[in-house]
Amino acid sequence: MNVLVINCGSSSIKYQLIDTVSGDISAKGLIERIGFEDAVFSCQAGACKGSRETLPIKDHTVAMRRVLDALVNDHKAVEDLAEISAVGHRFVNGGKYFKEAVLADDAVLDRIRNILDIAPLHNPAHLLGIEACIAVMPETPQVIVFDTAFHATLPPKAFMYAVPYEMYDELAVRRYGFHGTSHYYVSQRAADILGRSDDQDLKVITCHLGNGSSIDAVLGGKAIDTSMGFTPHEGLVMGTRTGDIDAAAILYMMKKRGISVEDMDTQINKKSGLLGVSGVSSDMREVSEAAEAGNERAQLAIDMFVYRIRKYIGSYAAVLGGLDALVFTAGIGEHAHGLRERICEDFGYLGIEIDTGKNNSKPGGEYEISTDSSKVKVLVIPTDEEGVIAKEAERLCK
Repeated sequence: MNVLVINCGSSSIKYQLIDTVSGDISAKGLIERIGFEDAVFSCQAGACKGSRETLPIKDHTVAMRRVLDALVNDHKAVEDLAEISAVGHRFVNGGKYFKEAVLADDAVLDRIRNILDIAPLHNPAHLLGIEACIAVMPETPQVIVFDTAFHATLPPKAFMYAVPYEMYDELAVRRYGFHGTSHYYVSQRAADILGRSDDQDLKVITCHLGNGSSIDAVLGGKAIDTSMGFTPHEGLVMGTRTGDIDAAAILYMMKKRGISVEDMDTQINKKSGLLGVSGVSSDMREVSEAAEAGNERAQLAIDMFVYRIRKYIGSYAAVLGGLDALVFTAGIGEHAHGLRERICEDFGYLGIEIDTGKNNSKPGGEYEISTDSSKVKVLVIPTDEEGVIAKEAERLCK
């Protein structure tokens, strides 16, 4: 079946049309600057690959109409929209209500409207995309897939914060974890590659490293801990996010600088991380170039990035009681071979041995970078979040 996968931002829509049987992507594109007279529509697959168009798009409904028109007339992916069996939507945070993918109906949408504030940068935008698709495709099933769903298996000792219990009971303040579809996909692929898909004792650590980064501890295919928390801010050093930080330090900075809640949110989410420490960029490639040119702050940012990841790998190996496989995915995880080697060095006590030749070969696709004698298999696996969403849509519709 053909599933249209939508990832909606506050002023953008990313889309892919995926055949769930073959896995082929017959259409892929992006609309940016929704709400402006100079919105940009670009095709990244299909007959219109490489084309770019500037046009006025006043809202997400108009944008979705342009996407549907493009599927027929630009991409030439389908002859009729009836060939699209379902729409799969990425939704960042399902809160305490949604622990698996669901079909959108009035009750689901009402509940979603009550959790918009737990992910204010993402959830409202995702809802706009769902409502736009319902408006232009009212007869097509709409499936919502939550980033947080994979982490519904975390035990209370892992997802609870040591705050007054009523904060959890009344406000649902807890660890939710993010990048769930990515961690699910690469952990399942690792199990398949190792021939241990049904092994309930398989111990895997998955490292999703990009501008936003997170690490999961996965036991027998189920997440038991994750580095991101109530929001995607917690955990690793990221492109513009601090990651782990003493909450009292945030209060101190606010008091000393007279910073409002909104401004502090901007500081820790958009001006920190690699960008804040290096003063150069949030892009690891640019930070690395600056470090190679002798920029000490850029080098410090990289050292902090690597150190934090190594701390989490060590702690998650302890949580799992050992380790069978370590997986790298996403932009940095898949392409920064030098950083992968630094992350894995001196982990011999865990049974990790890196083959420098394999690691530096960069063949693309899925490949192993550990030595033949390594007790822990170290794998590079490109993630496929859209494919997971399409499969979830297919499963629910069937």
